[in-house]
Amino acid sequence: MRISVPTIVGGSGAPRRTISPAAAVERIAEFLAPGKVTLLTGAGVSVASGIRAYRGKDGRYMNPNYKPIFYHELTDESEKGFVFRQRYWLRSYLGYPSVRDALPNTSHYAIAALQYASYLPRLVTQNVDGLHHKAIAHLWEPDHIRKQILELHGTLHRVHCKHGHIVPRDVFQDWLSASNPQWKAFVDNLDKTGSKLRTNPDGDVDLEGVSYTDFVVPECPQCTLDGQQSSFYKPELIFFGESIPSRIKDRSFHDIEQSERVFVLGTTLATYSAFRCLQLSAIMT
Repeated sequence: MRISVPTIVGGSGAPRRTISPAAAVERIAEFLAPGKVTLLTGAGVSVASGIRAYRGKDGRYMNPNYKPIFYHELTDESEKGFVFRQRYWLRSYLGYPSVRDALPNTSHYAIAALQYASYLPRLVTQNVDGLHHKAIAHLWEPDHIRKQILELHGTLHRVHCKHGHIVPRDVFQDWLSASNPQWKAFVDNLDKTGSKLRTNPDGDVDLEGVSYTDFVVPECPQCTLDGQQSSFYKPELIFFGESIPSRIKDRSFHDIEQSERVFVLGTTLATYSAFRCLQLSAIMT
């Protein structure tokens, strides 16, 4: 099997060529026309929807001072880990509404149209915002969407406790509101005044001079019914320093192997999980 890669942008070390939008459209249309294309997308696709990207065009962090919470910090069973989880969930509580309310942009809808027309039978996305799903939800049933779209880095829209009990993020947001009325009042005031917080790509916000120690992460109700105690929650996304589950990695490889072409959109491929998909396609060429 031969996998073709479009040459709109020159490779690393090669001088970049500028072509007209019309020529770019023609080249992309020619590339997609045979079908059997796997699309690999990144944060650039969602920027027009108000979702910020971590990296610029050169693959470097746009905010070099940003310090995300790492997987080993979030999952630490000690008191230190508990504090990290308080920090994460307060920041996520304030930032999630912006991601929840974001709408697909023209890129998402164009991709959805190409999916529906069978030009893009498989989509692998690094984005955790769920906007690809929103864009095609009026055309496909949820089960079919899950078969056609792989969220390589997970999703912000589901949460699970350490015993595996899954809850929709909107429901968990309500639990956080009920457990933290003072922060609920803060959020309500933001809505009332039309104020916006600066939201990071993974759905949290940067807070300075704020104590996290009074933020309450509620107990898992199902664990309580089972005679256990757990306020250990994690969104179903891949954190910095966390390995992608084998089933997700294997499916990403399968989607590449089953296609004849790979189209890359809105990503610098700075994360290895995405880069190795393109690496696999190059090996198969």
